[in-house]
Amino acid sequence: MVKGLYTAYTGMINEQHRMDTLTNNLANSTTIGYKKEGATSQSFDSVLAFKLKDSTDAPNIPRRMGINTPGVKIGENYTDYSQGSFKITDNPCDLALSGDGFFCIEFTGKSGETSTKYTRDGSFSLTTDGYLVTKNGDFVLGNNGHIKLDPTRDVRVNPDGSIEQEEKVVDKIRLADFEDYDYLKKYGENLLEPVEGATFKDATGRIYAGYLEMSNVNIVTEMVDLIAITRQYEANQKVIRTIDETLEKAANQNGRLS
Repeated sequence: MVKGLYTAYTGMINEQHRMDTLTNNLANSTTIGYKKEGATSQSFDSVLAFKLKDSTDAPNIPRRMGINTPGVKIGENYTDYSQGSFKITDNPCDLALSGDGFFCIEFTGKSGETSTKYTRDGSFSLTTDGYLVTKNGDFVLGNNGHIKLDPTRDVRVNPDGSIEQEEKVVDKIRLADFEDYDYLKKYGENLLEPVEGATFKDATGRIYAGYLEMSNVNIVTEMVDLIAITRQYEANQKVIRTIDETLEKAANQNGRLS
């Protein structure tokens, strides 16, 4: 096998993966509280250095590389948790979180089981019964469990999360944060859940009522990256086309008997 074909092929697969990640960011550029994702890759020499020391197949016996297959290897995706811009809504139930932390949501699955999820999407509303819920109807959690208010009275949410009605504190919005965001994975549209190894810590974020935190996706940057990915994909295509033409000449012309 011509190794240049494999190198170009792995390059195209990697650019396709980057394109999938980028287009997902663009599709969610207006999603409230969305955090953009990025894709990583590994060069062959770094993969080779790791594999030569890998003894997971057999204890204390490094793995043999076998046939040399240079190229690029798709790495892991990561999430950028940087702060998004704020949008003014003047709705007292719309909450934006500035700083570190997440809103705690009691999520109900299709089978009826409940679990706590976490989000930066603060587009909440009050039900006719006075419960503060997400746009999907899941309960927003406070220090006393489900947050229940009087829907006929004005609501005021202070930066520390305390909720007042008629100048009396009714409840306080529960916030949570984590030592390492690498132990969080996305769940559904805009929720997060911790995985094994996640460690909680106190949230330091401040809550601002009448605002929403928008996506942290920069459309201009994503479009520039989109053009770069397209060009790199086309370059790998050209490599394959050139090698194919070379092989055709070698087989049909140079190998022809006089």
